[in-house]
Amino acid sequence: MNDSLRYILRRVAEFVVSMAALAFVIFSLLYIAPGDPARSLVGTKHVTPELLAQIRAKYGLDDPFFVQFGNWISGALHGDFGESIRAGQPVLDYIAPHAAVTFQLVLLSLVLSVVFGVFFGIVSAKGRGKLRDSAINTVALVGTSAPSFAVGLFFLYVFALKCGWFPIYGIGDGGALDQLWHLALPAIALTFAVSALLVKITRSAMLLETEKDYSVFLRARAIAPLRITMAQLKNASAPVLTSTGLVLANLFGGTVLVESVFSIPGLGNLLASSVTFHDVPVVQFIALMLAFIVCFASAVVDIAVYLIDPTSRQRRRLYREVEATG
Repeated sequence: MNDSLRYILRRVAEFVVSMAALAFVIFSLLYIAPGDPARSLVGTKHVTPELLAQIRAKYGLDDPFFVQFGNWISGALHGDFGESIRAGQPVLDYIAPHAAVTFQLVLLSLVLSVVFGVFFGIVSAKGRGKLRDSAINTVALVGTSAPSFAVGLFFLYVFALKCGWFPIYGIGDGGALDQLWHLALPAIALTFAVSALLVKITRSAMLLETEKDYSVFLRARAIAPLRITMAQLKNASAPVLTSTGLVLANLFGGTVLVESVFSIPGLGNLLASSVTFHDVPVVQFIALMLAFIVCFASAVVDIAVYLIDPTSRQRRRLYREVEATG
């Protein structure tokens, strides 16, 4: 078995173990919370002993804990996450339209974050010590410090309310272009903080590459600046790619509050209202889905970095040789 296949299998195994641990924690939250789990599952309905007995029978709450967890995992693997207490329909059907909105918002923000973050990170590194470097670093500092919901409120007030350039709330009732236009300002609000993080990571990685011998050699050979920059960016791609998992986590974390600011009917608003109404199956599914997305993205990025970056493979091979020799 070669090194690449061994690493991929190990990373997949780590992903499976992480998901199993997270699934256990998420399912356990229902029992860690104070009070009767059956009472939580009743939600806002009037509580009677008969209703509590029906809830316990329906969700198997009289079974041992690990039996309940096993049944939940078995149902999840078959696409059955139970029924929403508030809506009275399967969780997947209830969440699907909300998830579609959030995924569009996150995808749009991710594309904008990568494009602007990498571009301005390169510009900042190439202009080290100059005015543009200071200006980009100042804006990046503000972006990493300001909460996404505060940025969203500021953008909403200035660009939507005062200037009238963007819709104020919702996702519109028109076609795809109308929905994209409604999501543009929330996406920019999310992008502001996330791209600032990528600016700093890209700048640091590019500065390391500009000081290496091959960069000096390329400049001495009078190679075109764009070709030199592309070569440096390729070698600096490992930390940028690795940060993608962190970027996704920030985007999904920030979208909860940003969707509330812009009254977008996505997973963020649904999660907040489901917690308020004690819709436990919906909360469990959203938490598990977000955990899966972040863990999966992290695994894919790690594998991509290992396959793309030769220095990563060399370091890991060296570590194994050192461990083998004691």
